[in-house]
Amino acid sequence: MGEWIKREIYQWGMVILVVIVLRAIFVEAYVIPTGSMEKTLLIGDALLVNRFIYGIKLPVPFSGDQIPIIPGREPRRGEIVVFQYPYENRNFVKRCVARAGDTVAVIDKVLYINGQRINEPYVWYKDSRVYRSIKYDPVLYQQKWENAELAEILGLHVRDNFGPVVVPDDHIFVMGDSRDNSADSRFWGPLHVKYLKGQPLFIYFSFDPGREAQNLWDILRVWEWKAVRLSRIGRVT
Repeated sequence: MGEWIKREIYQWGMVILVVIVLRAIFVEAYVIPTGSMEKTLLIGDALLVNRFIYGIKLPVPFSGDQIPIIPGREPRRGEIVVFQYPYENRNFVKRCVARAGDTVAVIDKVLYINGQRINEPYVWYKDSRVYRSIKYDPVLYQQKWENAELAEILGLHVRDNFGPVVVPDDHIFVMGDSRDNSADSRFWGPLHVKYLKGQPLFIYFSFDPGREAQNLWDILRVWEWKAVRLSRIGRVT
């Protein structure tokens, strides 16, 4: 093999390695597949995600533990976060509404943190129905919620009337901005910070697929796109 070919292979190999490292540590691309964050983020919005902000941790095989490599900060209330869904190998995007130690309640669709009603101008309700509150033992309520069993017992009632619960240590409470169309911490419990992947920086591309995406193939079916939304490109989330 000639020296020129070897040099080219080496240079391209280094470029690929740098890209892989940068993607693993600093940025990642993510496409919104569902309407749970409407109207803040739309189906088909392609986000560039800052992976650095919450720190970089390496998973310890077969243990569930993580080794901190680069320190980061905790999410703040009101921030949009990207994370791995704890019960499947899928990435979700929601809004952090509460942190460890906060008391969370939803009363007739309205969010309360530590007893204070929260002003959320970004929230959208698409269902006028309000599922009533159901009385339940407070201690058992907290336990079932932390174990992701509460929604199995109370069903959709937790959507509109929820809590109060206390967010455990090393966890946050996340909700979608489209409150009537979001599977979030009301249904599957608190989110451990180890699942955090980053914070969206901006929308680098946006298209209307005409429906919610179930997988990558749904996103890549370009011939079925309804439109490219140029006006959303560059928006900061």
